[in-house]
Amino acid sequence: MTATLDDAIKRETHGLSSWIASRPAFWVFLAAVLSCLVLSLLTDTFATPQNLFNVTRNFAFVAIIALGMTVVIISGGIDLSVGSTLCISAMVLAIIMNAGFGLALGITAALAAAMLVGAINGYLIAYIRIPPFVVTLGMLSVARSAAMVLSNNRMIYQFGPDEKALFWLGGGSTFGIANPVIALVLLAIITGLMLKWTRWGTRVFAIGSNQHAALLTGVPVRRLKVSVYMFSALTAGIAGVLEAGWLGGVTTNLGQSMELSVIAATVIGGANLMGGAGTVFGAVVGAALIEVIRNSLTLLGISSFWQGTFVGSFIVLAVAFDRLRTDRELEE
Repeated sequence: MTATLDDAIKRETHGLSSWIASRPAFWVFLAAVLSCLVLSLLTDTFATPQNLFNVTRNFAFVAIIALGMTVVIISGGIDLSVGSTLCISAMVLAIIMNAGFGLALGITAALAAAMLVGAINGYLIAYIRIPPFVVTLGMLSVARSAAMVLSNNRMIYQFGPDEKALFWLGGGSTFGIANPVIALVLLAIITGLMLKWTRWGTRVFAIGSNQHAALLTGVPVRRLKVSVYMFSALTAGIAGVLEAGWLGGVTTNLGQSMELSVIAATVIGGANLMGGAGTVFGAVVGAALIEVIRNSLTLLGISSFWQGTFVGSFIVLAVAFDRLRTDRELEE
């Protein structure tokens, strides 16, 4: 009887440890919570309502794009052009509204421009079979160059008759919650439902896990890849619209190097760069942890130049832990 009870306890303990080990987002969430608690004790400013409002608003932009990046990484790809896509989306919005047109037309044109970038990426990757790294690295330069050409490389800070509406959309709040955070929550719910409960989501995981097997089962891999990169570009476009409203101006260096933070957020949150694994929750908590670290450096008087060191180190550690976990599962 005792032996049976001991065996049952061991099985339950092993099951719990396996559950935790297989969910890196759990550890990232725990790290973010602990970081917030420590900063609340070490500083008098972190836990203030204004700072918490700023932290949540700032991380929302990265997290929104990380939702699209998560889908791309699950499918086995990568998108290095998200920062430039954000820029051209914001620039198209600014040009349209600066010409006197309304916010609705500006947003429509901005998201259409972003999705065009995604469609080109997807077509070159899926149909021409150019590696995602090469295509999106090239598009990183092409999209930003297009933003420079469209704007004549000038800053746009006047947005016509709907200027106040745009500023409220990106920089305002509803019930004390920053509007970009509300947009993030809605997009996270939609993305989570799409990945878990739709045929599209199931197929995204399928091509990331084994593209050849997915092709043999009748999955339209090429069309699916195009849709994945269009979705990634759409999230970058939405972030571009919101960030233009928050900053109150658009320049051609908007979103520069943002792809590093976005990829870091998805990888830290548990997305596997080899494809087939990733969660919406992981992307959000990964982005939150990065912003908490950035904010803590400022509050503790540490040079912001160290931010890149922390982000890069987290990427390497996250991939290393994922590799160790995979090797352990294979041994078992």
